[in-house]
Amino acid sequence: MVSHSIRRLDRRGWSLLELLVVIAIIGILAAISIPVMAGYIRSATVRAGAQEMRVALQQGKQRAIRNRQNICVQVVAAPFNGYRYLQGGCGGAAIVMPGTDGTGTFRLQNSVTVASGAPVTFTPLGAATLAGQYTVTAPGGMAINITVSAAGRIQ
Repeated sequence: MVSHSIRRLDRRGWSLLELLVVIAIIGILAAISIPVMAGYIRSATVRAGAQEMRVALQQGKQRAIRNRQNICVQVVAAPFNGYRYLQGGCGGAAIVMPGTDGTGTFRLQNSVTVASGAPVTFTPLGAATLAGQYTVTAPGGMAINITVSAAGRIQ
C-alpha cells in the first residue's frame, strides 16, 4: 500500500518555481558549455587537417620509394585547397589516381587551408631534397605546422 501523502504528491505535479529553477540551471550549463564546444570543434578541425596533410606527405614518401623516382608533394590553392603528387619532381606530370579530380588534386576536408614555402620532393631513398614546412589553418584561425626534414622525417 502506498501512503496517502505520496499519492497526494503524485497528483500535484511541478510548481512554477521548480520549473524555473531547472530551466535556469540548464541555461547556465549551456552558457558554459557552448564556448567550450566551439573551441573544441575548431581545434579538432585543424588537427584533422594536419593529420590529413601528414598522411599525404607520408604517402608521397612511400610512393617515391616504391616507384624509385622523385615525387613532389605540391599544395594547390586555387580554385580549391588541396594537394597533388608530381612524378619526377616538381616540374613533372601530376599523378591522377582514385580520389583525385582530373588534374590529380586531392581536396582537403573541413575547409582547412594549407600553405607551404617550397614544395617538398621525396627521393627514391625516402629523403627530401630540401627541408620544408606546411602550415595547416582552420577557418577559425588556429594553425599547426608540419615540418619535413631533409632526411624525410615528417613531424
